[in-house]
Amino acid sequence: MPDDLQPDALRVELTELGDAFRAYQRRPEPDLAVLAELHDRKARAFASWADVTGDASLREEADRAATAARTTREMDANRRGILLDGEGPVVERLLTRGQGVHLRNVLEHVRVGSPRPEAEARLAVLMITLRAARAGTGNVTGQDLGGWLQGDAERVLQELVDVGWLLLPEDVTADDALTSRPEEPTQVTVPTLIPTQPRPFFFGKVTRARLSGWAQKVVGDRKLRKKKAAAATRLLAVYTAAHSRPDGCLGDADQDAGLALDEVAQFCGLRPEDVAEHAGLLVAAGWLAEEPDTAAGRLRGRLADRALPLSGLL
Repeated sequence: MPDDLQPDALRVELTELGDAFRAYQRRPEPDLAVLAELHDRKARAFASWADVTGDASLREEADRAATAARTTREMDANRRGILLDGEGPVVERLLTRGQGVHLRNVLEHVRVGSPRPEAEARLAVLMITLRAARAGTGNVTGQDLGGWLQGDAERVLQELVDVGWLLLPEDVTADDALTSRPEEPTQVTVPTLIPTQPRPFFFGKVTRARLSGWAQKVVGDRKLRKKKAAAATRLLAVYTAAHSRPDGCLGDADQDAGLALDEVAQFCGLRPEDVAEHAGLLVAAGWLAEEPDTAAGRLRGRLADRALPLSGLL
């Protein structure tokens, strides 16, 4: 930049902009919203500089900066799962896009690896897996188990112990676990998740807590409880939310619309022909926005607005 560049305001802005970019590079953590604003400032400043000098290369640099600003904003929106340019309201998401990827990995692990095929066992396996995902151990209370499984809790817990998927502490029975209180929870162990074994997934303690909290929020949804939703219906709520795009539509945008019906059914402990009935229950509970379509082996639909904060952000 020439020292005698006029007007003075442009020279000052270019100088300050260089300082601002250097300061951004020294930040301990990136902030894409801040970076986008810096690119916007650069685009405006270089456009003005091109107007003053008539230099076409400066105009090209301004255009590149404007493109960088748009791209950076799209990256930020993508990461946070929000819509841009008036496409819809900003939705406060419970998960980031990266956490959504981890969540789907856990769900796939449960879908193919549950030791029991029934919906009640699958629901328990999902929730306990999320508690024990990092160290192979996790704490559960009687309130947790009763909330997840209602009257089936003791039977399901004992079945998981009997097949060796779950270990209880010595001298602790399934009935004891059902009476454990928050101040003295039962520590359970999932042998396949102990760090000495090959790990099915990797994420930190913050992500583990966020995923577990997400699942608890879905499974314990007030309207689903009010409808007395069975385990299979609540599992379907989990699966549809985890496999939805930011706008709530089910399935990945670059694939055939919807979700593979046989995979949905397996995760939920259902027959494929029974998925539509449970999806209808989710419509009645205000979880899905419209009657589902299960033609051609796909489950198509969209989350209702109230469930959008729980989207897995495909």
